[in-house]
Amino acid sequence: MKNILLVFLGGGFGSVLRYIIGKYLNNAENGIPYGTFAANILGSLLIGIILGFAAKNDTLSQNQTLLLATGFCGGFTTFSTFAYENHVFLKSGDFTSFALYTIASFVIGLLAVFFGMYLVK
Repeated sequence: MKNILLVFLGGGFGSVLRYIIGKYLNNAENGIPYGTFAANILGSLLIGIILGFAAKNDTLSQNQTLLLATGFCGGFTTFSTFAYENHVFLKSGDFTSFALYTIASFVIGLLAVFFGMYLVK
């Protein structure tokens, strides 16, 4: 039960922070989801740092890892919003934005995880 509570609390904080970032960075005029992109890239960097610390000499407990990686990063990043925003790009025929957003999110997100893990080595 404690593990569920830790994930719940971390996820709640992550979701609220993602909402705030999206509110201020997503661009309604041109439809470019900078907020979602930023949350997903920052979340990828953070999970790399968190799991890098967890792997390095057991510096984080299992509870801390659950709260921060599974809970916070899980709530902060969002695949469902990313998928929906890509649906909107495709439906509107904006294939360039679709391709750029999808490729940049994947490549930069993956690099952010590696960079986060590198930072804690």
